Amino acid sequence: MKKILAASLLPLGALLALAAPASADTAASTINQLQSQGYNVTISRVGNGPLNECTVVGVRTSRAPNPFSLVDDDDLNVFTVAPKPKANVSLNCAN
Repeated sequence: MKKILAASLLPLGALLALAAPASADTAASTINQLQSQGYNVTISRVGNGPLNECTVVGVRTSRAPNPFSLVDDDDLNVFTVAPKPKANVSLNCAN
């Protein structure tokens, strides 16, 4: 009986852990984490408080762009550029 109870509660605990809000981290750590994952991060904020007092309201990421874009400006140096995916972090910095 204990094994069945434990087996049924384990997935529930995993779901609750995944449902934890992303705003538990600080705004700076969320931004740094996205940048370390290769995202080009833009920030939109409400209020004029310092970054360490801001809370993360939302994070939007764009789909991954095409793997490579051809850059051929002068016909001498043709190379490809790997574009970075974009992320927009919304912050509430109101006092």
